Amino acid sequence: MIRNDQELEAAKERIGYFQQQVEKLRQVETNPQNYRLSAGSFLAEIDRMNLDVREYLTLHPSEVKEQAA
Repeated sequence: MIRNDQELEAAKERIGYFQQQVEKLRQVETNPQNYRLSAGSFLAEIDRMNLDVREYLTLHPSEVKEQAA
């Protein structure tokens, strides 16, 4: 779970990095089945991190501070 804006920024950077990895994989992997197998773990992690970001952003800043205490 993301607890502050610094962790939010780190998660967004990590999501971007994983997306770039999938984009590169699409360019170099010639076998569709191998691509899906390789990209699947990246895409699952992107989905998980996006859920964390969404959960954090649904909270008002005052609620984030309350949960941290």
